Amino acid sequence: MTENGVIIVGSGPAGVAAAESFREHNTDAPVRILTADIDPPYARPPLSKEYLRGETDDVGLHPAQWFDDKKIELVRGTAVDRLDLSERAVYAGDRCHAFDVLVLACGSAPAAPTIPGGHRALLLRSLADAAALRDAARRASSAVVIGSGFIGCEAAASLAVRGMPVTLVAPEPLPQEKRLGGAAAERLRDLVVETGARHVGGVAVEEITDAGVRLDNGVTIDCDLILAATGVEPQSRIAAEAGLPVRDSRIVVGPDMATEAPGVYAAGDVALAHHDVAGRPLAVEHWQDATDQGAVAGACAAGQHAKWDTVPGFWTSIGDATVKYHAWGDGYERSRMLAHPDGFTVWYEAGGAVVGVLTYNADADYDLGERLITEHRPAPVPMH
Repeated sequence: MTENGVIIVGSGPAGVAAAESFREHNTDAPVRILTADIDPPYARPPLSKEYLRGETDDVGLHPAQWFDDKKIELVRGTAVDRLDLSERAVYAGDRCHAFDVLVLACGSAPAAPTIPGGHRALLLRSLADAAALRDAARRASSAVVIGSGFIGCEAAASLAVRGMPVTLVAPEPLPQEKRLGGAAAERLRDLVVETGARHVGGVAVEEITDAGVRLDNGVTIDCDLILAATGVEPQSRIAAEAGLPVRDSRIVVGPDMATEAPGVYAAGDVALAHHDVAGRPLAVEHWQDATDQGAVAGACAAGQHAKWDTVPGFWTSIGDATVKYHAWGDGYERSRMLAHPDGFTVWYEAGGAVVGVLTYNADADYDLGERLITEHRPAPVPMH
């Protein structure tokens, strides 16, 4: 490897994990992280939960000294505009950064609502977004959260816990119903409502005005804070324009996170990685999986043999309730919910094997589900 070393685009979990993993195996080559973010690398999961509730400001991934000790150069506020594979360089503004090895950990950006007045809604992805939202929540008297994905549910619950009247509005009748099934969606709705938030499903926001939001059923909800949790878009533009294979807005990579271009890797939200255990490419948007993929990319970039082979999964906190989910994430054929005295388990199967498990206060089932998914074994209960 020459003095150009490693360039990592993105300072999220995949990018930082790639830098750390590479440095574990190669202590000499230069490592540089280029990020458009103005803040030092931070954890995103707390942004919609503890940080938004005002319970913590400590969301940093590592102290500044950690990067110095690891000899990892962190260049903030620098958006990469272009990738040139023939020159083996990335361009950020008027600066050219040559590389021997490149890791694209560009992440995702929030999708703003494309409705009249959509620009009035706040978004939540970065620490700066979260700070603006938390500051607005201190002054607001009521809020509407648009979108009942996990971020929307978490944020609505956190705002409600702060004592603010909150309405969660979404076109789906129940949160995550298409993804998790009706029974699980009802429980998620109940967890949101138990925090004090109001859930209004099966309606779409047609317009955002100075006074609040206007729904497609003719109802107007007055509020002075609006958060749009309406999904994210993988930031794969520079890869696509450079000629790397991109499918469904994600960069196609193998289980080693390598693209078809020598010495170029992708990890995290922006990657569509082949999973050897699942036997197919998987698109995931979970913090832990981004960290795992980044570690694989960094190790392989340093000449090691590694592959992404863990079952995707994450934890979500809605108020005081922690829900855990393991799944391949690309659908199921049958599901069954089992209620417990203080929680529940939902098993998901396809082709006679477990492909997912969702739990609340059932950690033993969560751990068992991970093993069953890995081993392509059936659920431990009869499936209806």
